Amino acid sequence: MNNDTRSSFSGKLGFVLSAAGASVGLGNIWRFPYLAARYGGGIFLLVYVLLALTFGYTMIIAETSIGRSTRQSPVGAFRTFGHRPFHKFGGWINAIIPILIAPYYSVIGGWVCKYLFEYICGHVNALADDSYFGAFITNGFQSELWFIVFTAMVLIIILMGVENGIERVSRIMMPILIVLAVILAIYSCTRPGAAAGIRYFLVPKPENFSWMTVVSAMGQMFYSLSIAMGILVTFGSYMKTDVSIEESTLQVELFDTGIAILAGLMIIPAVFAFSGGSAEHLNAGPSLMFITMPKIFASMGFGGIVSVLFFLLVLFAALTSAIALLESSVSTFCDELGWNRKAATFAMAAIMIGLGSLSSLGYGPLAEVTVFGMQFLDFFDFLTNSLMMPVSALCICWLVDRYMTVLAVEKEVTKEGHPYRLKFIFNFVVKYVSPVFILIILLSSIANVMGWIKM
Repeated sequence: MNNDTRSSFSGKLGFVLSAAGASVGLGNIWRFPYLAARYGGGIFLLVYVLLALTFGYTMIIAETSIGRSTRQSPVGAFRTFGHRPFHKFGGWINAIIPILIAPYYSVIGGWVCKYLFEYICGHVNALADDSYFGAFITNGFQSELWFIVFTAMVLIIILMGVENGIERVSRIMMPILIVLAVILAIYSCTRPGAAAGIRYFLVPKPENFSWMTVVSAMGQMFYSLSIAMGILVTFGSYMKTDVSIEESTLQVELFDTGIAILAGLMIIPAVFAFSGGSAEHLNAGPSLMFITMPKIFASMGFGGIVSVLFFLLVLFAALTSAIALLESSVSTFCDELGWNRKAATFAMAAIMIGLGSLSSLGYGPLAEVTVFGMQFLDFFDFLTNSLMMPVSALCICWLVDRYMTVLAVEKEVTKEGHPYRLKFIFNFVVKYVSPVFILIILLSSIANVMGWIKM
């Protein structure tokens, strides 16, 4: 794709809302609350915020600067700095990650669509049944149908382009998402008995701290901020030079962390209010959204209305992140294969249907087929999030430190007189802190799967 004709965001707001949309997804609404509940509440939140201001800030600056300075998607961006095997490997691992994540992420997006539809139909009590979720995901036809519904929505938006599709949808969805999150958080926090949940989530207690609090918070950074997925490199390539990278980064982090906190305030106080804050419900883990929350909705006076608003919020979050994953993939096909947007989108549609169907049917008709003992969805999640993303992040740090240099990043960030107030944090963290954090995440993830530690 010629850089002179490359698509771009209309301005700072377009980039911030689109990048925030990429960051604000199921990682915030679903994963953040159950990790916070499991690993210490307020102390987890404190550790997460500190990491966001250091590790997260550094990785967003690095990836966005690489993208804007090269005006390329990940493969071309790495190639700009050299043609050694490292550059080829680093570029392609960043490019392949969203291609692999988008299909199984869309399967979960389909689950959200199904639940929203059922709540709109008024089936509040039916969804609260212990067996409902299991029966749904093991029904091959139902799971595949809703996966395709979600996938179709994402593909239509991608076909509309960067400014007319991604940016326009983000400008509509993100403000609505904020309003819904605020409404639900206020409702949850004002329920009788919710005060204990608010204290647990917001007040750090040193006795709740453990090493797994740090490891889990570090792992959450990848999910929450879309780090090491090639997305921020791609979105950076669409960013105009009159937009401040540092200011945009801080605003994306503020937006992302704010939504994560609101999600915690939606869910954790509700668990305390409607289940007495039992350890069983607090440690529900991934089942929190599809099994625990429906039980809470069924016990609420306005459960029908609240459940619709909640899953509408989750759907918007899932859509914005899926759009970003797909856009990064489409951009790679356009840049590296010379395809137009329509051809690249249809190619991704075929990949999504193929790989996504494995994940969609993996708990039903294909339940007997596993990879290293994991269902397809679990395997793709482990492969991308636990192995490939930490390696990808290490490649980003190595590229900046060894080939691009921190001076080149500074030059990119300060274009047109933009400030670079936290340069000292970036320079230190990208060289010394981030690689250590990333190695810890990688080794911890492997140890967890091998059963050496329990996360």
